[in-house]
Amino acid sequence: MDTLHTVVDLAKDPCTAAEDLSNFGPSTGTMAPRSHFDGGLPQRSLNGMWRFHYAETLATAPDGIEAGDFDDSAWTTIPVPSSWNMHGHGRPSYTNSRFPFPLDPPFMPDANPVGDHRLTFDADEGFLDGAVLRFDGIDNAGTVWLNGTLLGITRGSKLPQEFDVSDSLRATANVLVVRVSQFSASSYLEDQDAWWLPGIFRDVTLLANPAGAVRDVFARAGYTTTGQGTLVIELDPPQPGATVTIPALGFTTILGDGSLPLTEVGSVEGWSAESPTLYALEITTPVQTLRLTVGFRTITVEDAQIRINGTPILFRGVNRHEHNPDLGRVVPYEQLVRELHLMKAHNINAIRTAHYAPHTDLLHLADQLGFYVIDECDYESHGFELAAWNGNPSAEPEYRDALLDRMQRLVERDKNHASVIMWSLGNECGVGENLAAMGRWTKHRDPERLIHYEGDINSHYVDVYSLMYAVPEVVEAIGRHEEEQLENPEHDAHRRSLPFILCEYVHAMGNGPGGMREYQDLFEKYPRLQGGFVWEWIEHGIRQHTPDGEAYFAYGGDFGEKVHDGNFVIDGLVSADLEPRPGLLDYKKVIEPISMTVSNDWNNLEIHNKYDFLSTEFLAFTWRVDGPAGRLLEGALEVPTTAAGAVSGVVLPEEIIAAKGELRVLTISAVLAESAPWAPAGHEIAWAQQGSAKTSVPAVRAISSAEIRDGGVRLGPAMFKRATGDMVEFKGLAVNGPRLNLWRAPTDNDSLPDWTPTAAAPIPPDADGWTKDGLPLLEGNLRSMTDDDGTLTVRVRYGVAGLPQHVDLTCRWTSDGDQLELAAHVEPGPGWGKNWPRIGFDFELPGELSQVSWAGCGPGQKYPDTGMAQQQGWFSASIDELQVPYVRPQENGSRAGVSELSLASETGVLTFRCEDMAFSARPWSQAALAKAAHTPDLLPDGKVYLTLDAAMHGIGTASCGAGVLPAYQLVPGECHFTVVMS
Repeated sequence: MDTLHTVVDLAKDPCTAAEDLSNFGPSTGTMAPRSHFDGGLPQRSLNGMWRFHYAETLATAPDGIEAGDFDDSAWTTIPVPSSWNMHGHGRPSYTNSRFPFPLDPPFMPDANPVGDHRLTFDADEGFLDGAVLRFDGIDNAGTVWLNGTLLGITRGSKLPQEFDVSDSLRATANVLVVRVSQFSASSYLEDQDAWWLPGIFRDVTLLANPAGAVRDVFARAGYTTTGQGTLVIELDPPQPGATVTIPALGFTTILGDGSLPLTEVGSVEGWSAESPTLYALEITTPVQTLRLTVGFRTITVEDAQIRINGTPILFRGVNRHEHNPDLGRVVPYEQLVRELHLMKAHNINAIRTAHYAPHTDLLHLADQLGFYVIDECDYESHGFELAAWNGNPSAEPEYRDALLDRMQRLVERDKNHASVIMWSLGNECGVGENLAAMGRWTKHRDPERLIHYEGDINSHYVDVYSLMYAVPEVVEAIGRHEEEQLENPEHDAHRRSLPFILCEYVHAMGNGPGGMREYQDLFEKYPRLQGGFVWEWIEHGIRQHTPDGEAYFAYGGDFGEKVHDGNFVIDGLVSADLEPRPGLLDYKKVIEPISMTVSNDWNNLEIHNKYDFLSTEFLAFTWRVDGPAGRLLEGALEVPTTAAGAVSGVVLPEEIIAAKGELRVLTISAVLAESAPWAPAGHEIAWAQQGSAKTSVPAVRAISSAEIRDGGVRLGPAMFKRATGDMVEFKGLAVNGPRLNLWRAPTDNDSLPDWTPTAAAPIPPDADGWTKDGLPLLEGNLRSMTDDDGTLTVRVRYGVAGLPQHVDLTCRWTSDGDQLELAAHVEPGPGWGKNWPRIGFDFELPGELSQVSWAGCGPGQKYPDTGMAQQQGWFSASIDELQVPYVRPQENGSRAGVSELSLASETGVLTFRCEDMAFSARPWSQAALAKAAHTPDLLPDGKVYLTLDAAMHGIGTASCGAGVLPAYQLVPGECHFTVVMS
């Protein structure tokens, strides 16, 4: 008997039952969970415009709404699906781990908004012999009536809830009523680092369910070592005499006892994320024909490795929340398709459904397009950590049934999807017997898939050892099976036998994430390390507009919330409207499944195929040679087919070898030979380069001497201000600078504590140290200005009021009458903190210098530990195009590895040449960038603010994880920097 899914006691007072928001238990009145499948019977979508009423509290909500003759004419309308906050009712609120209400389970605050929904509809004859009403998502608790009959109460926002309405449905004028409360006792299970957005946010469907219909089906499709497909089918209720066919295999069988025991169906192509071969499966009974698609694959763990069809795999994954900037939790199908196409186009092969069951359309697409899915239960209780996990639902018996119900609904709904290879018990839920019970039930119901839960650090009830945000040194120790020992030797030995993944890593918040390459190198070095899932895929910005109509994305606190976590919800590889961030381009490069190396002499190409299953047969290889004037040569490259995991060498044709020369760059690309569902032919999968765009910079020979004129000092084409030593004019252009700059507008990663686990406590944010050292307020005081045999030497001491630290800057200027050379020496005094954000030189230039071109890395931004996607070459952009519009403005847009930079107007060009520098150019000051809270706060002021950087601190991922790795830290010290202006 299914003891979890009982019919609500209709003898109980309906209002009392409907308003029982402090109930710990699962849904009431609902049917036992089952899979989504095409049963070949009538279905009717009840999506559309519903009547709607919003109340700030349950006490102010109207009574009697379930009655058919209730007058809702004064109500407004709302689309279903919807999140009602996104339609002007109430306000969104965001918290990461804190609950937005007092931690007092199972009780809710009085200020608990209520949304009442009513729909009148007719039912065709096909539904009158039996019908089921399905809600795919109600956030948070929904009380449901049909024609005045209380059907039950839904709990478990992102999981399906079905009601048998056979006795309540009529042919015409059906009145469906749903009262949704934003919070209930089940809200303590849904603290999932996202906006709290109530409503009926997924589909509502009426399904025909005549006598004799199949209630549920479980099709288990396996793959043997000999390439045979196996099939097991369970039908509920059993269907003796039913016919099972797989047309593509010519397979047909009759079910004798109503189910299909383990049966070989013939030679098949195995399913994997790289080769997602699916087969149509039909089950015909006297009542209906069921249609499913199956992928034949077997999941095992051998030698501490997850294997699909016997082959170890590597996850190149992302964590994905469901979010739309205008609709909230409602994600249109077209957006979902675009998201998954973007993922495939950027070499991503795995999705963790953080932190709940996704819309079923995602799994259908994952089956078809090819993704490995960790399917996560709708459960996170992170807020209990603030109470030292006291009362945590994972350990409280009162929540046992509710948690088992959630796990059952997840597994039963999604069990027929080939893409689902792991079930996850939840996220950041502490530990407790309820989690163990969820694991036991899942393993009993579906022993073929793996179980994941990062919080089970002893690996008592999981098949995979998982951590989040572990630093590379910890990950490497795990790869070597040398991780810190557990106290229990048996438990320790068991955990060491498990594969390892990072279920969350390289937190993609703002500018970053830094340090991705170090992780990927470890994943590819140690077989036990099977990849990770970036946090996270999409930013959760909510689109808003300024009074003059300019759009921007809002984050926590922008809607007047008293408790919120600011822009911590803005942490994705793509923006809320799916524009790729620089981090996504870097991730694509780091995880590219084809690695190529061109020899220094351009004679040879080495190809390493890092795919787990695919050969390179589906790829084409192209090459091009570029120089300062543009494309010089290009062509196709004949490359032998390279098997998965193999390495091959290619002797490059003479045409390429002969093209080698100074200031020439060879690029070889692996591209799709034919169109794929997610990208056209010619789409680039991977690339490699050889050569350099860097120009040499001859020293300027001094032939001009400094002359004092009009209170200034003239040296060749430049004028300097005697009072400060700053340049104020160059060849008739108004120039202000250079001024030493040791600061940057803090990134999100600069601004949050470093979680490095080897530290005794969280390491304070880098930006706090910079502020403590006064770097934003650095001021220069001229010490001397002398002419030494044609060299103008300017010495300036930089410091901050009230602080003893100082930095001495010595600038030696020489000119040949046309060009001007700066040889700068930076020498810090004692007492500085552990790092500086940059060593840069600021210039204020006329705003008409708005077109930029450069030689070096591009076309996008690059910092010491980011920018792997950037190539050597020659690039141009407008000042506006150089900016990266992060939702919370911060340091961005630096181009590195640059040897020549030009800023042009309609009347002239200003050029800087250096052996190796970075630059950023903005239409607003660094102070304005740091002060801005949203993109509309940034207003051009008619100038160009140019910074030439001799050195830059890395980015890291301290917003949630490790800070800047030691190799990328900028430690205060002496620095020499030479640049030539012309």
